[in-house]
Amino acid sequence: MNQRLIAALVAAPLVVVLVLVAALVPLPFATYEPGDTFDVLAEDGGSEIIQVDGAKVYRDDGQLRMTTVLVSVPGQRKSLFDVVGTWWDDDDAVYPYDAIYGEEDTAEESDIEGQVEMVSSQDTATAVALRELGYDVPTRIQVSYVDEDTPADGVLQARDVVLQAAGERVRTGDDIVEAVQATPAGDTLSLTVARGDDERQVEVTPEQVDGEQRIGVRIGLGFDLPVDVQVNIPPAIGGPSAGLMFALAIYDTLTPGSLTDGRSIAGTGTIGPDGAVGPIGGIAQKVAGARADGAGLFLVPPANCEDALAADNGAMRLARADTFEAGLEAVQDWTADPDADLPSCEDAG
Repeated sequence: MNQRLIAALVAAPLVVVLVLVAALVPLPFATYEPGDTFDVLAEDGGSEIIQVDGAKVYRDDGQLRMTTVLVSVPGQRKSLFDVVGTWWDDDDAVYPYDAIYGEEDTAEESDIEGQVEMVSSQDTATAVALRELGYDVPTRIQVSYVDEDTPADGVLQARDVVLQAAGERVRTGDDIVEAVQATPAGDTLSLTVARGDDERQVEVTPEQVDGEQRIGVRIGLGFDLPVDVQVNIPPAIGGPSAGLMFALAIYDTLTPGSLTDGRSIAGTGTIGPDGAVGPIGGIAQKVAGARADGAGLFLVPPANCEDALAADNGAMRLARADTFEAGLEAVQDWTADPDADLPSCEDAG
């Protein structure tokens, strides 16, 4: 037996071991991949995604597509093969795990946070669209999420507007926290809430968690909406990044004519109560998803412009949307003339 064959026989088990290690040993990386895009103006299961009660609606052709990203979940570690496969695809991205998640992050907590942000995003988008149409939309403090198996479970609901706590008017979320903390152990806390058109008084008994009184709710900014709008997207989708597209779709649904002129427009960006468009994660993957689904225009938050310019947008145009009004104007200008001058990511400060 020659030396080369002996070396090969000795090395073969080592190679097998290295392959198994590469396949099985988790690495501290997170991955981003393009997700689905969803036309918010479309139907789902025979019902319109945007449901309106209290105002005339105008259904028309065209698409306003929210974009998503497939992100590896907290706690999931990738193998070397996973990381290399993702890195090899120009539309995907690999990041150090701790650049995306903290040590204490879990998939369950991530899902809850995404649901809280989605509720807030839809309500803020509705408020922005209605204000653009001339409605008066006062702000309120509301329940964004109710944790299961807590004192508030079955008593409070998401979107309950909290008017009073312990008989005192609620002006900020801190007012509720202070009322909970001030409730003696074992006593009940009286809350006055508005749920839809009804105002009711409910009682909850705070419990001790990590040395603090809690009732099991997440509190956020809400609005006294003169028109009831529901955006019925798949429940697995969470986060605030579709705010701009929700606001545009709601505005289009409440105004005559087609905002899109029958074309396909995509985009992303959080929306603030003042209409400001904020940054999101995974812009390159969202651009790729919109490009693959045939969008002709993509609206980009100003803070994401640099990364959007580095993505492969194909023939799809990119337009910077600093605010809801700027995004609305860009859509109107582009539908009137696809070659029109639009706010450019090259000019982003």
